[in-house]
Amino acid sequence: MAHKKTNRLSQFLERFSRTATEATGTSSAFILALLVIIVWLVTGPFFKFSDTWQLVINTGTTIVTFLMVFLIQRSQNKDALAIHLKLNEIVAALEGASNRLIDVEDLTEDEIKTLHKYYQRLVTMAKKDIKLTQSHSVEEADERHQVKHRKHHHPAES
Repeated sequence: MAHKKTNRLSQFLERFSRTATEATGTSSAFILALLVIIVWLVTGPFFKFSDTWQLVINTGTTIVTFLMVFLIQRSQNKDALAIHLKLNEIVAALEGASNRLIDVEDLTEDEIKTLHKYYQRLVTMAKKDIKLTQSHSVEEADERHQVKHRKHHHPAES
């Protein structure tokens, strides 16, 4: 029973987090925040720019900022995990790609630095062979797609 409550709470928080981060990332949300600041500024003379008047905006913005940090972090964690999974799928699916790079984000910082040095060396060697500003053609992309399509969908025709 406790697992169901936790699962429901997690689902609720996920929906709330997604909705809140989507809503606060809009032009309307920015305009609303700007209007709150303008109203606060306009009321300054009425409250004689008192400490209480200043405390209202300070407290409000602090609370909103504090809560948004957690919402944004939750959203970024989910996005990062989704991106990692997509990249892991690409690495796992590509012939010639090293499966050692799957879940590379779980390596230590020193291990990642070692891999980075390795790939820097490969780039240095590649610079000798090709121009890095040269792009791939549409025809080359189409050709690669056709090869992949034949391998995965029509193995008997290959």
